[in-house]
Amino acid sequence: MPDAASFAFRQVPKTGVIFVTTEAEKRGFAQGDDSWCNLGQGQPETGPLPHGPARIERLDVRADMYEYAPVPGLPDLRAAVADFYNRRFRRGLRSQYTAENVAICGGGRLALARAAVALGEVNLGHFLPDYTAYEELLGVFRLFHPIPILLDPDTRYQFTAEALRREILGRGLAAILLSNPCNPTGRTIAGASLAAWIATCRSLECALLVDEFYSHYIWRSVDGEATPIVSAAQYVEDVDKDPVIIFDGLTKNWRYPGMRISWTVGPKDVIEAVSSAGSFLDGGGTRPAQAATIPLLEDDVTDAETQAIRTVFGKKRDLMLSTFDRLGIKVGLPPEGSFYVWGSVENLPPGMNTDIGFFRTMLEDKVITVPGQFFDINPGRRRPGRRTRFDAHVRFSFGPEQHVLETALARLEARLAAVG
Repeated sequence: MPDAASFAFRQVPKTGVIFVTTEAEKRGFAQGDDSWCNLGQGQPETGPLPHGPARIERLDVRADMYEYAPVPGLPDLRAAVADFYNRRFRRGLRSQYTAENVAICGGGRLALARAAVALGEVNLGHFLPDYTAYEELLGVFRLFHPIPILLDPDTRYQFTAEALRREILGRGLAAILLSNPCNPTGRTIAGASLAAWIATCRSLECALLVDEFYSHYIWRSVDGEATPIVSAAQYVEDVDKDPVIIFDGLTKNWRYPGMRISWTVGPKDVIEAVSSAGSFLDGGGTRPAQAATIPLLEDDVTDAETQAIRTVFGKKRDLMLSTFDRLGIKVGLPPEGSFYVWGSVENLPPGMNTDIGFFRTMLEDKVITVPGQFFDINPGRRRPGRRTRFDAHVRFSFGPEQHVLETALARLEARLAAVG
């Protein structure tokens, strides 16, 4: 007799990070096990950093915090997020964000899910490669039609505003979804290029949904400004008319993934729609975590945290890139943002020169990575049987602590010496 659950529930494929973690667990991996090096993780190290601000060590839970929070979020936090964007990116501009331009919810995936429900029946463009979790997000909500746009590694994954215009017009796109900086390549659209993207979407009335969760991890100068924080908010003309929707939160840029706090920033009518979606998808976030978020948005806290991130993570980035160059892992684009390196293993010895082969080999040495095929987003499995474009690529995270990274790279070098 078939399992009763099979009558009602479909099998939901595991996203890249969930897949690799599950495979590692079969070999004894457990969270907190110091014998493992998790370079597959999608979170940064969460402890205190030198010269960084003090970390939150406890939440103040008053009696009134046991009540439900409003689905769009606490008014004070919504206003604090709006003020953050105005101070950072909109000084002197006529159009300013208000609390009504912000919705709060419990994590980045949930914020994107709310937006997906609110989109309606449209053609939505997404890029390849991009964030693995987009695949199920784009596949599970059948109201819109996901259309892939392939980025070319030979051009270092660049995509001009003119190319964007051709895609929007040629494919009839009403919305574009992207991570910026990109997960996994680290490509970052900023400055005049980002302004041109937004101008293109404005003129063609195409919604631009920008996942900015890595926007404080910037490794290059933009328009003469050394390592700025990058946000599409800087180039919006009218906050209630421009079709620009921004997603961010505490997970990466403030290094509090367990707080499960994210926000959506955009036109008021969009925020009303995503809040309505949240009323039945999730019911809103937690009051204590939202209240604790407000002080983190102050400029002195954000500046100290961002500078500490760039000092500590910049050293880890340099270490990973220099080691890969020595070992023969080809990095076509040193990451301009994020804490990932997108490397090709095609020149490594047989057995380690494919994404899955490399992944399974390094599991034997207790090192976790993410195979490139998970970033070849294929919603609904509409490209069956086709070889993945990225089966020689691997995503490596330099999110973990320095000593974890050093151990992982030493194990990789030893393994290559043994098989080479």
